[in-house]
Amino acid sequence: MTTAKLSGIFVPNMVCYDGHGDVNEAETRRYIDWLIAKGVHGLYPNGSTGEFTRFTVEERKRIAEMVADQTAGRVPILAGAAEANVKETLKACEHAAELGVAAVAIVAPFYYKLGPESVYAYFAEIANNSPIDVTLYNIPMFASPIDVTTVRRLSEDCPRIIGIKDSSGDLPHMIRMIDAVRPNRPEFSFLTGWDAALMPMLLAGADGGTNASAGIVPELVTRLFDLTQSHQIEDARRLQYDIVRLFDAIVYHAEFPNGIRAAIELRGFQMGKGRMPQSETQAADLEVLRKTLQCLLAEHGFTNEPVGGCPVGDAAESDIAEIAEVISTVVTELQRRGMI
Repeated sequence: MTTAKLSGIFVPNMVCYDGHGDVNEAETRRYIDWLIAKGVHGLYPNGSTGEFTRFTVEERKRIAEMVADQTAGRVPILAGAAEANVKETLKACEHAAELGVAAVAIVAPFYYKLGPESVYAYFAEIANNSPIDVTLYNIPMFASPIDVTTVRRLSEDCPRIIGIKDSSGDLPHMIRMIDAVRPNRPEFSFLTGWDAALMPMLLAGADGGTNASAGIVPELVTRLFDLTQSHQIEDARRLQYDIVRLFDAIVYHAEFPNGIRAAIELRGFQMGKGRMPQSETQAADLEVLRKTLQCLLAEHGFTNEPVGGCPVGDAAESDIAEIAEVISTVVTELQRRGMI
């Protein structure tokens, strides 16, 4: 079992593609080195941002191997090990254990929405047979939700389960989980995958985050973590507001995770095209997004090539107004549905 509690900012890192849509290992390794040099606390391959469902089993294994090899122990790795059934998930756990990563993250059963008893049975079966520590992954927009009672039961019954990555964005849910689990499992890790609430989650007792925006501006997200942990609240609040603007742009305007891929390219990496075909409208939306992202990055001094400065003129202002309107509409709809 792990000796160190999972904490800090883990990057759910994307992989780069070449012109044929295959994994570009050389560029991905360069990206990994850059993230570590920028001060992230850990890496998280084969997660939702990493598009794990769009790779074959063999590709997912190779991605985990590549990240482990390139990281070379410099930072801990929380490796995604979710497959469509228990048998294949355990094989992924065994592979991760061979690589020596810190732990695996396993999403709740997806596609078929299951109730709490089935979710408990699923994770208990994995935890009781896994050769490596397990982190639960709650992302109710894509998979069966993991409720507070189930998290508490699993923490009490399964020593191999050492934490949870929660991407619900629900602050009261995080508080209830911490309150239910921490008295009996003080070493249990709570990580938030919702960048827009990183600061309040940390103040509520979370240990860190797995944040897609850290793959774009690792300097800012790790700074937000440090400011919050040292209770420099006013500085942290201002930075959190800026990260919310970035998060809204990359998640709500472009189809997830294409906006993240576009933003990483602005930091100087050849990300290639994603594996899902895009319409002309989607491609145009990404161009509008890039202009908005340039302005957001420029505000924090990221103006060197290839980011460039903020586009100027009426066209740029029109693009920014358009994207702000789209984000507002999407956020309102998600709130109406109770998803945020």
